[in-house]
Amino acid sequence: MQINKYERGLQDKVALVTGAALGNGRAFCERLAEEGAHIAIADIADATETVEAVKLITPHVEAFQGDLTNEAEVHTIVQNIVKRFGRIDILIHNVGIYEEEPFELLTFAQWRRMLDISLNSLFLTTHAVVPIMKQNQFGRIITLSSDIVWLGTPYLTHYATAKMGIIGFTRSLSAEVGKYGITSNAITVGLTATQRATDSPLSSSILQHILPAQSVHRSDEPHDIANVVAFLALPASGIITGQTINVDGGVARH
Repeated sequence: MQINKYERGLQDKVALVTGAALGNGRAFCERLAEEGAHIAIADIADATETVEAVKLITPHVEAFQGDLTNEAEVHTIVQNIVKRFGRIDILIHNVGIYEEEPFELLTFAQWRRMLDISLNSLFLTTHAVVPIMKQNQFGRIITLSSDIVWLGTPYLTHYATAKMGIIGFTRSLSAEVGKYGITSNAITVGLTATQRATDSPLSSSILQHILPAQSVHRSDEPHDIANVVAFLALPASGIITGQTINVDGGVARH
């Protein structure tokens, strides 16, 4: 469902959206901007197209390019965002990679790369923004995981491990930061939203099995997830924390 009337409940809040150069991350930026947020984009890729798209909604948007698995680069990005916008109220952590590999063919290098990009980037980025949120006594940390953690889909052992790690991180963090007005929640999204563009034989086979099993018989789209992101980012959602919300059309009935 498209939502065309916005309450602008995030007026002048500052949202840092990682991994927003394209796809779901771009939709998150647009949706938060529609709610009145100022948007800071952090991605290793060039996010110029996302910036231009968000500028159609608000002039308050800027991209900061860097490697979020590098501690020094993360701190530089966060410092530059604070210089530009004054603070960070919301973190949407959307960094990750998708890769299929049968377990016996999976290399240790692939395993380490998956955990580095998915989990180390999460630790470094969150570690850098939490002190800012504590100072302001307000924060929304929203992490993106996958419904694979509920389904046990084959060929994704390293991917599922990383995505379940995101949920554990998010839950434990919520217990520490709640007293500072900071919430921490995760969203698990469907594989169709994660990997709709692939044409690999494994993906095609997996998707053929997933779509008929959905309660809602269509692929989940970026705006479906963006609406949930916006809901969790609102000040009105301040009592919701430590939770994982599944958005996948009812494949995993979690």
